Amino acid sequence: MSETKKNLPLHEAIEAIAKRIGMDGNGEKTVFEIVETDDPNQKTLKLKSGSWEGAEPWFAIDNKQKLYTLVSIESLTRMVEGLRRTQQENFNLKLEKTIWQHIPVDFHDVWTVAMDEIRALASQSKDTKAINVDLDRLVGNIKKQHPSLFVNLKDFMNASQGHA
Repeated sequence: MSETKKNLPLHEAIEAIAKRIGMDGNGEKTVFEIVETDDPNQKTLKLKSGSWEGAEPWFAIDNKQKLYTLVSIESLTRMVEGLRRTQQENFNLKLEKTIWQHIPVDFHDVWTVAMDEIRALASQSKDTKAINVDLDRLVGNIKKQHPSLFVNLKDFMNASQGHA
């Protein structure tokens, strides 16, 4: 079997990954092979395509034809920070939606109380990076504890029926 045919599925996998992460489809990708040596503590890197100065990520293929990617610490840090920001924005949107569903009188007051409750839960948790908060229950409890922060539809309906 020729080397080209043997590497074709990996080449397609690399192209699919590159496309998924937004790399230019026509851009040159750095691909290298991890080659075994006689010393089990050493391996050799053999450039298959692209250049050692090529854009990240680099793609590595081991002797079992398993595909890896290589990125700099700077790139990895940016990716993790981007994921954290996205996670925070997603949480904020879910909390905002939950608060609006309970019809607040003043959204910002409810938001402040909710964030204080979440901080209290986080300080009680052993793993502050991964607390699980049921937002609907949280806002429901805030509504019970602080009913003046929310519109009471029963009172609103009774008042409107009395004026009819």
